[in-house]
Amino acid sequence: MADQQQDDSGSSLSGRAIVTIIGSDRIGIIAGIAEIIAAANVNILDISQSVIRDFFTMIMMVDLRTATISFAELSERLQRRGAELSVRVEIQREEIFKAMHRV
Repeated sequence: MADQQQDDSGSSLSGRAIVTIIGSDRIGIIAGIAEIIAAANVNILDISQSVIRDFFTMIMMVDLRTATISFAELSERLQRRGAELSVRVEIQREEIFKAMHRV
């Protein structure tokens, strides 16, 4: 495999991304999502999670620079694991997340 992973457009993966998880609380959500991220050689830089009644939310900032799979593949694997855990999982590059949530 090449030293630097490329995304689907052929440009090198770099920078950070935001992973959001929302759904009903249950055992194993954090472990299940972290397992997918670790298997892709992506580092979790920060994590915040909360449970309000039975409603689970989590936001992670991850570093994509050492990823061993494409951004699209990581997104697909996270969504698949989310479906297995009955939660909604999305990943967005940091720049896109910031642009979408600008006040």
